[in-house]
Amino acid sequence: MKWLFAVIGILFCSHVCYSQSRPLNIWFDKPARQWEETLPLGNGRLGMTPDGGVQHEKIVLNDITLWSGGVQDANNYNAYKQLPAIRNLLAAGKNDAAQKLIDQNFVCLGPGSGGKQWGCFQLLANLAIDYSFPDPVAAPNNYRRRLSLDSAIAYTTFTAGDVHYKRTYYTSYANDVMIIKLEADKKKALRFAISISRPEKGATTSDANQLLLKGQLDNGTDGKGMQYAAAVRVQTTDGHYSIDKDHITVSDASEAIIYISAATDFRQPAYITTLQKNMSAAMRTPYTQEVQQHVFNYRKLFSRVSLQLSRTTINNHLPTDQRLAAYYAHPELDPELATLFFQFGRYLTISSTRVGLLPPNLQGLWANQIQTPWNGDYHLDVNVQMNHWPVEPANLSELNLPLAELVQGLVKPGQRTAKAYYNARGWVAHVITNIWGFTEPGESASWGITKAGSGWLCNNLWEHYAFTNDRKYLETIYPILKGSALFYKDILVKDEKTGWLVTSPSSSPENTFYLPNGNTASICVGATIDNQVIRELFTNVITASHLLHQDAAFADSLQTCLSFLPPAARIAPDGRIMEWLENYRETDTLHRHISHLYALYPGNLITPDKTPQLAVAAKKTLDMRGDDGPSWSIAYKQLFWARLQDGNRAFKLFRELLKPTLRTDINYGAGGGVYPNLLSAGPPFQIDGNFGATAAIAEMLLQSHDDFIALLPAIPDQWKGYGKVTGLKARGNIIVSMEWENGVVTQYKIQSATARQIKVKINGVVKNIATTSFVK
Repeated sequence: MKWLFAVIGILFCSHVCYSQSRPLNIWFDKPARQWEETLPLGNGRLGMTPDGGVQHEKIVLNDITLWSGGVQDANNYNAYKQLPAIRNLLAAGKNDAAQKLIDQNFVCLGPGSGGKQWGCFQLLANLAIDYSFPDPVAAPNNYRRRLSLDSAIAYTTFTAGDVHYKRTYYTSYANDVMIIKLEADKKKALRFAISISRPEKGATTSDANQLLLKGQLDNGTDGKGMQYAAAVRVQTTDGHYSIDKDHITVSDASEAIIYISAATDFRQPAYITTLQKNMSAAMRTPYTQEVQQHVFNYRKLFSRVSLQLSRTTINNHLPTDQRLAAYYAHPELDPELATLFFQFGRYLTISSTRVGLLPPNLQGLWANQIQTPWNGDYHLDVNVQMNHWPVEPANLSELNLPLAELVQGLVKPGQRTAKAYYNARGWVAHVITNIWGFTEPGESASWGITKAGSGWLCNNLWEHYAFTNDRKYLETIYPILKGSALFYKDILVKDEKTGWLVTSPSSSPENTFYLPNGNTASICVGATIDNQVIRELFTNVITASHLLHQDAAFADSLQTCLSFLPPAARIAPDGRIMEWLENYRETDTLHRHISHLYALYPGNLITPDKTPQLAVAAKKTLDMRGDDGPSWSIAYKQLFWARLQDGNRAFKLFRELLKPTLRTDINYGAGGGVYPNLLSAGPPFQIDGNFGATAAIAEMLLQSHDDFIALLPAIPDQWKGYGKVTGLKARGNIIVSMEWENGVVTQYKIQSATARQIKVKINGVVKNIATTSFVK
């Protein structure tokens, strides 16, 4: 995609950089006892998580491109022949029979996401450092382990005997390597041995200069999948250095710098050359210059937004695990923890993706296992979309581009899937995908046939245009949007009961309902989310067609379809939004997915101002679903309540999300929270909860999805006292800064690329405001 790099210059010139007035640190007074307590570092490609062990330190290394599996064609090219029978069964109310037929003939061929060919995002390697000390019996004192969000650098410091030790870790935004600097304030006090290994499919060799771990993952067919390599070198200024076949040993030193360079053959056959080039460049660069350039490059992104939610910080003197526990008990005493969590979400975004590479997966770019939960893949029924919800309002717009590139890669395989299963034009992707372009239904009808995923992805792509007004970008994504709309237009059928055009078969993501015969089913006609996604997509394509002056006839055909679609939402007799076209009774009233409120967020078809009755019904829906769940579900509910302009309820959800936990089991129900290092816990670790809550905090402070920009639309009582935010982004490529006291905006600054008049809701009143230009 040529536009990927062209857009960066446009974006950078539109962002003023601000500085966070207070240090942003996650810190602990002891080493990590489990991986979920480590400090995550990343530069958009490489990641590492040091545990800060005193005598034995484990540092998990990651490369976002390292996947097993490979390209496959799991389409059933005869599946479309089953459509008439499936639709007839559904029309007759025999949903359970239709679901059985889908399981037999309308899912992907083979094991799907459970197969080796599907693949898995997995750890790169484990780096082990074993230390010895001049006084072997001396217990460490003054231990501190800290991650600075302001610089993307982590530190471990302590005293053993009369020696003070310092370790510095970062994944460099300069020369694209991982760096660890070890220091002792006494001569000959630094002694350690390094090794690098992997649980499988890797072998370590050495030469006079480095350790080299190499391997090839399983592609699920002939075993010759992705190749990777990781090299380790050490630079010392004093002491003794030696290397054997699997260790580098340093003794009697006062300082040493460890360099780790890694690469895979994903999109680069000459990956070994890349590895060596990066290593050589980093080792030639003076350390001080390397770290300065790293911080400078990182802050180009991070410093765009600052946030302050009180005049003072109360509990930042506490280690983060203790601070979390105190916050959950008394959140009103520490409003600045929300600031830390919001900026941590922005930090994670910057750390887990970069333009020209992959978007963050279910775990961002961090994994400590070969088999990551749910393959560490891209789920298309909320998760990968949620990963990108904070990107625009948090003023990191260009970091939406890797997702756009991933989606463009789904178009060709999605065209084959559309033809195979629906005999339709255009393209479709169902519930799950990977870096290999999987678009087929999943392996089970109960969840795998949901096909709102591709339309939902188009919402993310459209939002980047809405926030940036980038016409060239719109020209590039228009064929993607049009192809998706063409698919949905082709598959719509008339529902004989209502006369509406609906999808059949359909399903509401991962949810199940009771049939009149007492059986349960997931397959239906016209699930509400399908109707909402299609209505929004058609509207956006019509708008794009007019803006780009093309495809007038196609836009007219979509306009005609819009008049025959079901309403954006319908209210059931109990006052809730209906999840399905029929008023089925759900099997789990507390289900984690709330897909039928898509029109509330990320859509804008339900708003308190324009559709007040639907907004009331949405509240009743959320009340029934409850406030617990996996972390991502809690974050989604926080977003819903922010859109409903109920700041206190949104804050209640935020507090629930920050419930401390150490659980790592697979959870589909209540019990989500955060780990001591602030990574969100489903459990297990899923990064979407972090990103969803980050987006929700932004939404509580600023909204722009209606016909105006709203300042403090959902501010909770706990944040009303005093606050200040700079650099948030609104739709229309507008940058907003403001200050408030007692819940009243006292100062504001609104900037756009060119000065113009806009509508802004300030302290409850909509005003016409003249923006100032941020382009100098």
